[in-house]
Amino acid sequence: MTHTNSNSLSLAENALKSVTIATMRARVPRRDILKSALGGMTAMGLTSFGLSACGGSDGTAAPATSAKVTGVTFTSTAAPTATADRATTFTASSVMSTYSDGTSKTQNLTYNTLFKTGDAMTRPDGGSVVAGGYYLPDGVTPIIDTTGTTPVQYFSDCPDGTSLLKLANPTVSGISGNTVFMVTQFEYQSVNSAGASMYGNLPSQIAVITLDQNKTTGALTAKHYYTVPTTDAHGLWITCAASQSPWNTHLSSEEYEPDAWQVDNAIAGSVLTQFQAFSTNTFGSPSVAKPYHYGHVPEVTINPDGTGSLKKHYCMGRISRELVQVMPDQRTVLMGDDATSGGIFMFVADVAGVLSSGTLYVARVTNATVPTGSAVGGGALDIEWVKLGHANSVEIEALADSLRSSDIMTVNKAAADPGDGSVRINYANGQQWVKINTGYEKAAAFLETRRYAAVMGGTMEFSKFEGVTVNVADKRAYFAMSAIRDTMTANGFVGDVIQLARVSAGGVYEVTLSTGQTDTASAAIDSAWVPTFMSVPTALLGQDMTADADGNTAVVDKIANPDNVKFSEASRTLFIGEDSGMHLNNYVWAYNVDTPSVAPKRIFSAPAGAECVCLCPVDDLNGFAYLVSGFQHPGDWNFNANQAALENAINTNWGNKKKAAVGYLGGIPKIG
Repeated sequence: MTHTNSNSLSLAENALKSVTIATMRARVPRRDILKSALGGMTAMGLTSFGLSACGGSDGTAAPATSAKVTGVTFTSTAAPTATADRATTFTASSVMSTYSDGTSKTQNLTYNTLFKTGDAMTRPDGGSVVAGGYYLPDGVTPIIDTTGTTPVQYFSDCPDGTSLLKLANPTVSGISGNTVFMVTQFEYQSVNSAGASMYGNLPSQIAVITLDQNKTTGALTAKHYYTVPTTDAHGLWITCAASQSPWNTHLSSEEYEPDAWQVDNAIAGSVLTQFQAFSTNTFGSPSVAKPYHYGHVPEVTINPDGTGSLKKHYCMGRISRELVQVMPDQRTVLMGDDATSGGIFMFVADVAGVLSSGTLYVARVTNATVPTGSAVGGGALDIEWVKLGHANSVEIEALADSLRSSDIMTVNKAAADPGDGSVRINYANGQQWVKINTGYEKAAAFLETRRYAAVMGGTMEFSKFEGVTVNVADKRAYFAMSAIRDTMTANGFVGDVIQLARVSAGGVYEVTLSTGQTDTASAAIDSAWVPTFMSVPTALLGQDMTADADGNTAVVDKIANPDNVKFSEASRTLFIGEDSGMHLNNYVWAYNVDTPSVAPKRIFSAPAGAECVCLCPVDDLNGFAYLVSGFQHPGDWNFNANQAALENAINTNWGNKKKAAVGYLGGIPKIG
C-alpha cells in the first residue's frame, strides 16, 4: 500500500521554490544485534521510478520543455503515528525537480515491491525457486526446517546488500522492455518454525534477479530468480551490506567473523554453538567448516543469461565486515568493521579492478579532539595508517585451509601479563594478551586481522562501524558509526585514545580523502584516496533521550543508529538507512551535502521494528533513476501494552513477521 499526504505538497512546494540542489561543488565542510529470536523481516520494497525530461514514472508529464533536470529537493515525511502507517512501508515525501530553463516540477515519492521472500519465483531455466530460500552451496538442494509440524524450506526474513545494474548484451528471454539485473543477498533467518533463533546458523544466500524495465515509465518487474552457487567459496557466512564495484560486479560481505580461537579450542559458548550449527546445516557435520574461510569479501559476477558466479577474496583482511567501498581509482578500498573494539581498514589493490592481491592497512588515531559540552559532538579525529602486509588471495586461502588459531598465535585472557612477550589488546568487550608466533605474521595479518592490527598499533577503539560510501566530486567518504559508545568513550581500555561522550544513537562521519600519504614506517601509500581526518557534521549526529510512550529512546526527528549509507553523485544526496532499536520505526533519510547545516529529510518509514537495508541509488539506468531499498525483521520490538494493535497489524501484513520484501522508492528524477 502506498501512503502519500497530498495536503502537505502545495505548502512544501511553495517553501522550496527558492531552494535548488543543483550541481554545486562548493563544500563546507544496530546492528546492536537486536537480532535475537524475535523477528521477521519485511523488506521495504520501494518504487524507484526514474524521470526523464519528457515524463515521469507516475504517468504525469514533465514541463513541456527539452530542458534537463539540474537538481532536486526532497520534502520530509513526518514520523507516522497511525497504526496502519506504522505497520507498513510509508512515505509522504515529494521531490521537486528544477530544470535548466528555470521551471520546476514536484512529484510524490511512491512505493513498489519487487518480490517478497517465501514466494515462488521462476528460475531462468523455467524451474521454480523460493525467493530468499536456503539452499546448500550447490544452489539447488533446499535446506528443510523440520522443527514444526510440517517440514518447510527455510527462507530468509532478512534481505540486505543489493546492487542494480545492466549488462551490454543480455540473453534472457521473455523480457518485453530493457533487461536489467538486481543482486540481493540474505543475511540470516530470524527463527525456525519452533521459534528458536537461527541467527548465523544457515549458509547465507545471494540471488540474481532479472528485472523487466518498462522503456516508457522505467517501472521494474521481477521476472526470474537465480540462487548463486557458493561451493567454491566454502559457502557464505552472514552476508550483510554490499556495494557495486566500478567494474559492474556485486561486492558482498561476511559479518561477525567466527572467532577461530574459540572454535578451535572448543571453548563452550554461543560462538562455538553457532558455528557448529552453521557447519551442520551447510555440510552435514559440525566439524567440517573451518572458521578462517569466513569473514572475507565475496564478489558476484552476473552472466548475460541471468545466472551468476561467485569468488571470495581472502587477501583483504578478515574482519566483521559490513561492506567495502571501492574508490574511483578502482584500487583503493575502504572497509567497515562492525564490532566493539573495531578498526578502520583500507586495502590498496595491485591492479585496478582486481581485488585478488594488494596491501592491507589499519588506521591509527593520532589526535582525537573531544568537543566541549556534555553529550554533543562525535569528535574530530586525525588518522594515519599502519601497514599490516601484502598478500594475494590464493596464498591466504591456502593458509585458511590448513591453519588453526594455535598455529598463528597464543591468546591469554588473564588479567596479569603472562610474561612471554604477549601484547595486551582490546578485543570485543574486553582485553586479552596475544602473542604472534614467529613466521606467521602474514597469516595473522590476513586471518586474525583485528588482533594483529591491535598488536601492530592500530587504533582498535571504534564501535559499530557499519556503512561506507564515497562522494567523488568532493573527495569525501562517509562512515556510519551506528553507536558512539564502549571503546569510543573514556573507559580504561588499551590505548583509550578516543574519549568521546556516549551517543548511543550514533552518527555519520564525514572523512577527508588525501593524496601523497605515507604509512607509519614512512613508506608511500600508492593511493590518492587515503582517509586523513574525520568528524561528524552536526546534522548527522543522533541524540539520545529518555524513553517516550512509544519506547523511542532517540529523538525521532534525528537519525538514530545509522547503518546503510549511500551517496548519489548526480543529486548530491547522502542516503542514510537506520538499524535502530531506539526508534519504533526506522527511517531512510536524504541529506544534501551542499547545505550541510540543513537537517536530513526523512523520506521513508519501515514497518515497526524493521531495519532499513538494501540501499542502492542508481543515477542513470537506461535513462531512469532509482533508489532501491528494503527492510528486515518487522516486529523486532518490545511492544508495550498500548501497542497490541500495531503488533497485530505487523503480523497481518508480513506473515507473522516471517515475510520480507525488496523494492524501490520512486519519483526520483534522473538528473542531466
